[in-house]
Amino acid sequence: MESYLETIRGFYPNAVGTNENVEGFLRLMATRLGIAPAQIMLADSVCSDDLNHIEYPKRAYEMLGPFKMGGLNGFPFTGLTGMGAFAHHVPADGIVLVFYGPHIGISRCGVAGDVLRPGQAKPSSCCGAAQAALGRLRANEIEPGRVTDLDYQQNVIEQIFLWRRQRILDAANPIVEATEVMYEAIEERIDLLVSRTQYPCRYVALMGGILINADHDAGSFVASRRLRLLDSTTGGKEDLLAELLAV
Repeated sequence: MESYLETIRGFYPNAVGTNENVEGFLRLMATRLGIAPAQIMLADSVCSDDLNHIEYPKRAYEMLGPFKMGGLNGFPFTGLTGMGAFAHHVPADGIVLVFYGPHIGISRCGVAGDVLRPGQAKPSSCCGAAQAALGRLRANEIEPGRVTDLDYQQNVIEQIFLWRRQRILDAANPIVEATEVMYEAIEERIDLLVSRTQYPCRYVALMGGILINADHDAGSFVASRRLRLLDSTTGGKEDLLAELLAV
């Protein structure tokens, strides 16, 4: 397992297991705010891929939820209605946690964008939606502004990639770069939704990262990019990422 983690850290140097990431967050909330897991209302905006359900960190279930905000590749397709709905499920003495980010597979042999799924003999695409959008981008098949009812979520991802076409295609590893582009788009949308939502609690924690799927016998990992604590009473914003990584 150590050698596999080293492979993953070749792409994402601060990657840790998803359970370890959740444990670090819960310890930080207990130390900082005296908050127990059962007081935390969790929403996630991660891809609807079955691997993300199979590999969901067990300790996350100690929190309330999760409320599922994400669709393909983790974009928060539930929008303002979804954000507002789950925000009002938080306990009176609790806090809100929003975890968000795209996902990418990294196979044991070190191929980004591939993963060996349960019961399969060969690796397959992960994230499949991102790989499909990247394929269409390479083939110059994405029409600017074309978003259909029949394939709405995939079309949105295609448009996001199209806006950053040269950045993605010129990258040494286009699927890794496309995942970075997707992270930025998700974070921007999450921030917008949060700014337009009223929360009946003092604190809102925003945790962003790249969710990394490993081969089926190795679980999942996360490369954290942000942990920000918002205080609704003061309007303060405190960055806790360094503390999370040090826990």
